[in-house]
Amino acid sequence: MMKMNTNPLLTLLLLLWTAIPLHAQHHRHHNHRHGAAATTPALSGRITDSDGGQPLDFAAIYLDGTSSGAYTDAQGHYHFRAPKPGTYTLVVSAIGYREVRQTVTLARGEHRTFDFELHPDNQQLDELVVTATGISRVRRSAYNAVAIDATTLQNTTRTLGDALSKAPGVKLRESGGVGSDMQLMLDGFSGSHVKVFIDGLPQEGTGQALDLNNLPVNYAERIEVYKGVVPVGFGTDALGGVINIVTNKHHRRRWSLDASYSYGSFNTHKSYLHFGQTLRNGFTYELNAFQNLSDNDYHIDNYVTEFTSDGFETTDRSRIYRLRRFNDRFHNEAIIAKIGLVDKPWADRLMLNFTYSNFYKEIQTGVYQYIVFGQKHRKGHSFVPSMEYTKRDLFTRGLDLLLTANYNHNLTQNVDTAAWKYNWRGERKYTGTPGEQSYQDNESKNTNWNAAATLTYRIGQAHHFTLNHVLSTFRRTTRSHVGGSSKISDFDIPKLTRKNITGLSYRLMPSEKWNLSAFAKYYNQYNRGPVSTSDDGVGNYVNFSRHTASLGYGAAGTYFILEGLQAKLSYEKAYRLPTTDELFGDEDMEAGQTNLKPEKSDNINLNLSYTRQFGKHGLYLEGGLIYRDTKDYIKRGLSTIGSMAYGIYENHGHVRTKGFNLSARYSFGRWFNAGGTFTNINARDRERYRAENTLQESVSYGQRIPNQPYTFANFDAAFTWHDLFGEGNVLTVAYDGFYQHEFPLYWEALGDPTTKSRVPEQLSHNLTIGYSLQNGRYNISLECRNLTDEKLYDNFSLQKAGRAFYGKFRVYFGN
Repeated sequence: MMKMNTNPLLTLLLLLWTAIPLHAQHHRHHNHRHGAAATTPALSGRITDSDGGQPLDFAAIYLDGTSSGAYTDAQGHYHFRAPKPGTYTLVVSAIGYREVRQTVTLARGEHRTFDFELHPDNQQLDELVVTATGISRVRRSAYNAVAIDATTLQNTTRTLGDALSKAPGVKLRESGGVGSDMQLMLDGFSGSHVKVFIDGLPQEGTGQALDLNNLPVNYAERIEVYKGVVPVGFGTDALGGVINIVTNKHHRRRWSLDASYSYGSFNTHKSYLHFGQTLRNGFTYELNAFQNLSDNDYHIDNYVTEFTSDGFETTDRSRIYRLRRFNDRFHNEAIIAKIGLVDKPWADRLMLNFTYSNFYKEIQTGVYQYIVFGQKHRKGHSFVPSMEYTKRDLFTRGLDLLLTANYNHNLTQNVDTAAWKYNWRGERKYTGTPGEQSYQDNESKNTNWNAAATLTYRIGQAHHFTLNHVLSTFRRTTRSHVGGSSKISDFDIPKLTRKNITGLSYRLMPSEKWNLSAFAKYYNQYNRGPVSTSDDGVGNYVNFSRHTASLGYGAAGTYFILEGLQAKLSYEKAYRLPTTDELFGDEDMEAGQTNLKPEKSDNINLNLSYTRQFGKHGLYLEGGLIYRDTKDYIKRGLSTIGSMAYGIYENHGHVRTKGFNLSARYSFGRWFNAGGTFTNINARDRERYRAENTLQESVSYGQRIPNQPYTFANFDAAFTWHDLFGEGNVLTVAYDGFYQHEFPLYWEALGDPTTKSRVPEQLSHNLTIGYSLQNGRYNISLECRNLTDEKLYDNFSLQKAGRAFYGKFRVYFGN
């Protein structure tokens, strides 16, 4: 059996750098300690918006490297005490604004006043309301969006995908352990309906090594989740929403270093290293590196196909054994380097980024768990250079420009050449025919260009215009090292797509009480690639091309009904263009359909939220209603050809989705916080007749769309003890859980309900204990995932890991 060994020695060597005794910086914001002596210095003042002088509430101001700080009130005022006299760096930050740092010297018993004007940052969200530890809601924006604070999870072994699950309506579907295939669900839409960005750059075509479930949570400062209607500034055709991962762009006038290493069950190693600095002349650089490695050799429950000595097979499906996975090792490595200039007269920010990633993945199962492989694997690498340029007040006050561009060069190799058949015990039988699933050793080269330009123009506080254009191109060529093509593709026909999306929006904000946005988007796409002329949709491929163009539009508004009570309503006539995976597959276990039509959808979102602070008690409540009426819905299904099972995409006529999600959070000072979300999505087939111009009613008409979760919830609670066993030390004990209702693999009303294939109901629990010393310089955490060792499934028959334990050590040094 072929294995690739990766030694984590390099990871450990990187961590040795963190042993250098450098001056620590505390990167978290805390309220001032009560009961401070009157002789300690005091600070107060007011923080306002530079554009109109409006007060900024919930802005954070703190003394760097200490636990002393405060949040501003509704009038922008703050007040707190320093721990002792001395010279400090005073830091002022608010999400949606540029961070300010100022050196201050405080004398014994002195009271100093500092007022600040913060400048908006176009790369960040509108003003957020802090609702509880970890999750915030956009306050002024009319769009339904939340922001997840990733820094609260940076001492854990969670990925960015795990962090996303804290948001209402979000579900991450994984097919297995570390590095497994994943799909992101958002309010009933999944996969390609939801677009992913990093700092506003689209992530299509970047490779499996940079999937959300492989990115460490330390890489991000926060995650923005736009649900349903999406601002034109993203220049995307998402129906379900947008995930935007925001990395730390705060200007550090000296330097910072963040490094961590974790080890856990199934021989899982994860490490992360960050180093960055911004010099006084505006030159900035940053290096991020991370790796994941896991054998994923957890136990699953399945029957075993027995190989007899005379070459025959016997299978008793009623006998279920507890078996260990044996061909599921995964590792990936990535280096992300950034270099550029900030705060120049001709550029607020000019950055050149270079990303290199590599992955190796053994493939244990097919689309069903009873299909088992022993040598099949996939590997690849990608190189992604990108550029970002921003300039505020270009030529005239209020005119801002943002330019982004990236090039993805991705190489993926699928290898399936073994002439053996394996069972779940790891035993094998010689077949004499190469290929456990489909004989192949092919190499696919994907090249993808993305470029975007965004112009915004502000006229005072009331009027805001945005014009955006995005150009995206993709080309794939595949060659086989063993001759021939895959059964579900044709390597001789190149696959290419090109799309242009132009958006224009206008926002009217006459007062802080309400605002309204209206927008229009123009979609244009050209696709070319293989299409089967066979009745079963496989084989006899011809070169096919299609050009589509559409116009979408919509509006969004928000209104503050009472203090703390806000309503948001949005509508969009939207189009979603087929993605490269849907059009062209993956040349292995997913078949593409080049002749897919764009999805057309009417989307309505209604949201009510309530935020209130009662002394130390914080309360946040939210409820949302979802309505989607989608034509030419692109649905993923499962099919077979001979003994080979594979995924396939098709347009499914008419689907109507109705749903709601609820969320609540409560906090008590800095000591306790708890919350949870509940989501129910009802997506039904509304295509009444089996074919056009016929009266034969479809047997699936009115039934729930199969193979997708429709009721799920998550919940969490955390206790925090500050200054435990020493000033600046923090102990955190956290719990989180997840519930998922059962759902069917196929149409729920067809067949015998007693034998119907279903993903079962499940409830999982996780525990985390973390301890931070010296204001976050040294951090250690212990985690138990799936505490009760439940059988967990995100997809039919593909069992996830049972109970697992992990430990992580993290150090942080800075200016």
